[in-house]
Amino acid sequence: MIRALGIAILLALAACTGADETGSPAASGAPDRTPAEAFHHSIMVLDSHLDTPAYFHTDRYNFSVRGDFDVDGTHVDLPRMIEGGLDGGFWVIYTPQGPLDEASYVSARNMALLRQMSIRELAARYHEHVGLAFTAADAERLHSEGRKIVFQSMENSYPLGTDISMLETFYAGGLRMVAPVHFRNNQFADSATDVSPVFGGLSPLGEALVREANRLGMILDGSHASDDVVRDMLALSTTPIILSHSGPQGVYNHPRNLPDDLLLDIAADGGVIQVNAFGAYLELLTPSPERQAAIAELQATYGSDTSAMDEATLTAYRDAMRAINRDFPPPRSTFEKFMEHLFYMLDLVGPDHVGIGADWDGGGGVDGMKDVTYLPRITEGLLEAGYSEDEIKKIWAGNMLRLMEAAEAARTASVTSPDVLK
Repeated sequence: MIRALGIAILLALAACTGADETGSPAASGAPDRTPAEAFHHSIMVLDSHLDTPAYFHTDRYNFSVRGDFDVDGTHVDLPRMIEGGLDGGFWVIYTPQGPLDEASYVSARNMALLRQMSIRELAARYHEHVGLAFTAADAERLHSEGRKIVFQSMENSYPLGTDISMLETFYAGGLRMVAPVHFRNNQFADSATDVSPVFGGLSPLGEALVREANRLGMILDGSHASDDVVRDMLALSTTPIILSHSGPQGVYNHPRNLPDDLLLDIAADGGVIQVNAFGAYLELLTPSPERQAAIAELQATYGSDTSAMDEATLTAYRDAMRAINRDFPPPRSTFEKFMEHLFYMLDLVGPDHVGIGADWDGGGGVDGMKDVTYLPRITEGLLEAGYSEDEIKKIWAGNMLRLMEAAEAARTASVTSPDVLK
């Protein structure tokens, strides 16, 4: 109660003074706001891939306190969301890939359930400023109330094990978007970044996952999946799919980016591509020799498979990695390069099929857009490029909510006519 009262006082003061606790212009009523910034703050702004739940229940993160990327490496918290006009989006349940065996599935399942609980706890603890969203209508309502929007997504379906019915358990807890795979092949699908495809697309279990997601009313996410998996998802899904944080190979040929023909197929099916701001997927970035040597020493000491580390080892590994990042910072891409990817995608598939999924708190962020306070720059760039206000509203939230509505309609159809989705 004391913490909630403190947040309310902080936000009230920010609204009255035009400054947050750091002295920066606040999101509401800032006197020096440009027309582009004013428009940005007047519309719903959603990001489809917020990895911030990875910081929940850690000593170095407090959602109500303004962080600083240059100090703590974080991108998202309540004060910065207010300043940057970020109204929320999909908060990620992420589980690292481990061995494909029952014991590992159970361990990952427990981790994923705890992560989902932490997201729900966030919404309960800060309920005056944040709310869980289960439908597109919920998002509209929360935005009208001035509260931040918390949808849930699952990046990597690995913790479901081989029990597809677990997806319904996560759905009951609020899950509304699911991606079959992450960096490595798993029981559901081939990964875009695994060197040796196993299934040549979705596995039979992965096909069952797609059908169950359609039945339940979840958006299917093809980010991290191989191109063949995305093609299988397009062929099998009864609703359009999303790429929650991906990019075009036409700008930079990386396995995590997709070729033009596949992007066009996604758009033709009604889907949406959310452009990411993960520097290594935007352009070739070469680390310094000192950084390469430090990472090689780190991996010689701890190995490189974090999924095989116990908790103490993983903590030590992460502390050492933070020290390397401090002493030998990784090379970073730029805001201009991010906008090049965004404009390429818009030119290719049009504003009805593009959104933003910057991968905040999951490696995203570039020079010139280091955290969510810089989001108005994107809106300004879109306006300067000639995109209309209605088109920009679609890019920031409308396209993603359209997919949510399509998924909801598929669920309704499956309840009304159970044979429809078989």
